[in-house]
Amino acid sequence: MTLEVKKNIFIELGRFLNQFTDNESIKNKNVLQNDLFFDEFNKLIKLSQSHNGWYTPEQVYFSIQSWATALSEDNLNQWLSNYNFESVTPKKVALILAGNIPLVGFHDFLCVLLAGHSVVVKTSSNDQHLLPFLAKYLSTIAPPIADKITFVEGKLENFDTVIATGSNNTARYFEYYFKDKPAIIRKNRNSVAVLNGSETKEELVALGADIFRYFGLGCRNVSKLFVPKGYSFDAFFEAIFEYQDVIHYEKYANNYDYNKAVFLMSNFKLLDNGFLTLKEDPSYASPISSVFYEYYDTIAALQTKLSTEQDQIQCIVSKDLIAGSIAFGQTQQPKLWDYADNRDTLLFLLE
Repeated sequence: MTLEVKKNIFIELGRFLNQFTDNESIKNKNVLQNDLFFDEFNKLIKLSQSHNGWYTPEQVYFSIQSWATALSEDNLNQWLSNYNFESVTPKKVALILAGNIPLVGFHDFLCVLLAGHSVVVKTSSNDQHLLPFLAKYLSTIAPPIADKITFVEGKLENFDTVIATGSNNTARYFEYYFKDKPAIIRKNRNSVAVLNGSETKEELVALGADIFRYFGLGCRNVSKLFVPKGYSFDAFFEAIFEYQDVIHYEKYANNYDYNKAVFLMSNFKLLDNGFLTLKEDPSYASPISSVFYEYYDTIAALQTKLSTEQDQIQCIVSKDLIAGSIAFGQTQQPKLWDYADNRDTLLFLLE
């Protein structure tokens, strides 16, 4: 298949996904194979929470809509125009996927197929249904692509290259196990926000989305705030109050109660609004229902610190305070060219 054909296949997938929203899913008669797949995908979305308690319909719909937006003709053209696809030798690329948020491994899956390789996928036990369903849809609307996609449950075998995502501990295992293969090994990362007190209420409300989307489980979720000395959190707490309903979700509430109790028993000083705790801490990875914060002296010094520790950071959110930072509310809506760990996955696959 030519690149143009593969691109059009994923554009069609985007049109399929665009039918499904949190408010109402409306069937589009012009979408290919809709009679076969529309109702089944609706059922799968509603069953997702039974497969993974964190995959509420709201979170799954958000992920689906994000991908529907990303897989437009304009976005794909803009992304792919920067690469040379002419001299690729087809390989078998193994993907070991995470399952912390819905369809978290789809971008790697997309990159492998567009690069002209075959993909061998080992899904996470926490996300075993959504990607295989989309692969089945792709294989139905474009049968030649079916031979390029394999899902495995046991040991990975007969592959040339690997992209593996896991924790810092599993990354050490991956690095040893795949030491003889070209590989991208992804470790733990977290996202941060840099505030200076000039943020508007609207910007802080948007920051709340960066914190609470997917219950804070993604590497693009803000888990730490950097603030100037003397910063008052009153405006922050006022702005994020509209996310208070998160505490009514049992799994989140259990984490809130547990983590707050652990902090208090350890005599840590906390700021608390009833559904989120703030704790002063130098670490980047805060537990669910908590965000760490740290004071900075100057933006210049903070810029140096963040540059030095960039291997721990996925995204930086700020009001143009830090070079390369992104706007509030955008962490969970990455572009196709926003690569995990800032490693150009598509370039790696093409080379």
